[in-house]
Amino acid sequence: MKWSWKLGEIAGIGIYLHVTFLLLLGWVAVSHYLAGQSIAMMINGVVFLLALFGIVVLHELGHALTARRFGIPTRDITLLPIGGVARLERMPDDPKQELWVALAGPAVNVVLATVLFIVLRLTSGVAPLSQFNVVGGEFLSKLMWVNVSLALFNMLPAFPMDGGRVLRALLAMRLDYVRATQIAANIGQGMAFL
Repeated sequence: MKWSWKLGEIAGIGIYLHVTFLLLLGWVAVSHYLAGQSIAMMINGVVFLLALFGIVVLHELGHALTARRFGIPTRDITLLPIGGVARLERMPDDPKQELWVALAGPAVNVVLATVLFIVLRLTSGVAPLSQFNVVGGEFLSKLMWVNVSLALFNMLPAFPMDGGRVLRALLAMRLDYVRATQIAANIGQGMAFL
């Protein structure tokens, strides 16, 4: 993708950072500094954002490594301010394979949220969702709730998101692939309208 810098590789898959990510990083740094009037608060916000995008990389690796299992290579993963994109060489031809590839990313978030929940229960306790605050708050609790949110949001049946791809795969098991795509895309447009 143009305007992207290569950060490195994981499992042979190039990880890139789009230049617009720097705008988000600057905005988070400034907003956290203004909210707390301290460098420590600013650093906390930047570290949380980097942790969040580490989670996004893991989510996208879930898709990429599952696709690899079905013989589909991944060109790269690019981090954007709105999330990450794993560019697969092609989509699976078999709806069951597409289902597994689509579910793999949110499954990573469910596993991470579960691990964080267990760690929090064994240590400081889980902060309730009502206390969730982007600026400030307990770091691990925020990461747990972000993982829960990412899993739920990504599973909305809004094509081309993961949930929309799951819907298309399920429909394609019974319908023509083109018709399944049309239905999933129409539902996605309806979700976008809502």
